[in-house]
Amino acid sequence: MSEEINPRAPEETGPIGYIVGGGLKANLQARLTVPAQHVQEGAFVVVESGGWLFYGLVTDLQLGATDPRFADEHSQARLSPPLAKLLHGQTLYTNLEIMAALMMEQGPEPDDPGYAAWFQQVMDEQIRPEPVKTVPQHHAEVRLARAGDIAEIFGTEGKAGFFRIGDTLEQGHPVCVNLDKLVQRSSGIFGATGTGKSFLTRVILAGLIKRDQTAVLIFDMHNEYGPDDTASDTGLRVPGLKGKFPAKVRMVGLGRGATIRGKSPDYHLEIAEADILPEDILMLSQELNLRETTPTTLEALRSSFQTDWFQAFKHMRVHAFVEDEEGKRVPAPDSVEAWATRAGVHPGAAEALHSKLRRLFNAPYIVEEPAGNALGQMIENLDHGQHIVLSFGKHESDLDYLFVSNLLTRRIRRVWEERTNDFRSGHQGAEEPRPLVIVVEEAHKLLNREMAAQTTFSTIAREMRKYYVTLLIIDQRPSQIYDEVMSQLGTRITGWLGDADDIQAVLTGLAGREALRGMLARLQPKEEVLMLGWGVPMPIVVHSRRYDDAFWEDLLGKPSKRSNQDILGELGY
Repeated sequence: MSEEINPRAPEETGPIGYIVGGGLKANLQARLTVPAQHVQEGAFVVVESGGWLFYGLVTDLQLGATDPRFADEHSQARLSPPLAKLLHGQTLYTNLEIMAALMMEQGPEPDDPGYAAWFQQVMDEQIRPEPVKTVPQHHAEVRLARAGDIAEIFGTEGKAGFFRIGDTLEQGHPVCVNLDKLVQRSSGIFGATGTGKSFLTRVILAGLIKRDQTAVLIFDMHNEYGPDDTASDTGLRVPGLKGKFPAKVRMVGLGRGATIRGKSPDYHLEIAEADILPEDILMLSQELNLRETTPTTLEALRSSFQTDWFQAFKHMRVHAFVEDEEGKRVPAPDSVEAWATRAGVHPGAAEALHSKLRRLFNAPYIVEEPAGNALGQMIENLDHGQHIVLSFGKHESDLDYLFVSNLLTRRIRRVWEERTNDFRSGHQGAEEPRPLVIVVEEAHKLLNREMAAQTTFSTIAREMRKYYVTLLIIDQRPSQIYDEVMSQLGTRITGWLGDADDIQAVLTGLAGREALRGMLARLQPKEEVLMLGWGVPMPIVVHSRRYDDAFWEDLLGKPSKRSNQDILGELGY
């Protein structure tokens, strides 16, 4: 994730070509007037035409010739170098294909009497970039975007809500994302394994925590977001969010006595047996290979034991028999078979379910009486501007992740819905809920076609933005996420993807996806990402920021060089 400026980019910011064709439906065509090596696919360019600025993205470069013979013949071999160079300049050329995305009124010159009124409209945001509805003139000049152009479209770092996520490919101009807008709808970060998704996610999460307008709940399956870590490819230390924001980030360990990379969390989370609902079990149908009869059996358990159904079923014995008064061998009263007979459930189906639930019965983090109300404490922390990293510790199986994350999200979703309804109903003392972003790794395990209808996460992706709850999903296989969920993702930030189906999934529902498909396939395996969707005004390829000491110095300021003794002295000790 380099921040270096492309050394091959030209120094000047003058024209690089002129428009020669194209249209609204087809991309614009521009004739290059600089060497082709000075412009890359994904470059952000500006077309100036008739008092308007057109902002676009280079999606292709094509070699052409005024006559095919000049391209076929190797003129350097039969002509003198000066003559061959002159011939090439007149007969051979390169065209750019530009996907125009936005247009904006350029306004009068500064010495024009109408400039002051126009500038005030810009400052009041009455004049803003808008979707392209026309085309520039023939021979309109094309140039690489300048820093001011980038700031006009993507915002300026340091202004409220704007956070620099990277730099342009050609000249290293900063590109920002509006964090306040980003969290208004669910988002996704994608990329093949090893492309740096986790580092990019840390960068964005650090920006959200520093912004301090949103609560963040991170389901940390692999224990890499809260504590300090070590990069697998370089062996260098990777700072955790807890170390950088000790007062704002609370680390929660799953299960009593859990440690996270050898350190104790702020507190532990245990799941009460009474909090488990039948739908939490049905959500695990694929993982537990449950039968079609499972819903009927669960409903009978719920009817028989109410909220204590899980505990009651857990303590039932299997294949337990006693002799009745006549000496016959019958199921023991506390056995699964005896309960199934009383409840009108097939004994074989009940026994099979009991056997498959044994993995949950034996889970140490599911207890009859939790030591404390950790879930209530998590909600209170999120309410008061703190952020939660739930580390799964040694419980890294898919079953643990699916079960715990879905159950907690269901409870939290209900709380935010109630608070939103109270706020909008004007209840006395009801405050506007703090926006909540739930961060989900390995999202395809929770949001695939089979699981999407059963999990709370798909409901959040579709409906919960009106209740101040959105998702940030991280995944390397977006093609395995249900299409309906993908279509609800407002902002998508993606690194290189090698699979055609994954590329197609990321571009689902977006205009210009055919032009973006090749660009996405040709991203560098690291350092480059394509941003598109709700959170950014137009698609753009950027060199993403490095998650290193320089990043933290920019975000938090340079560390103090004063000694501990000096600091204590200032405090009067």
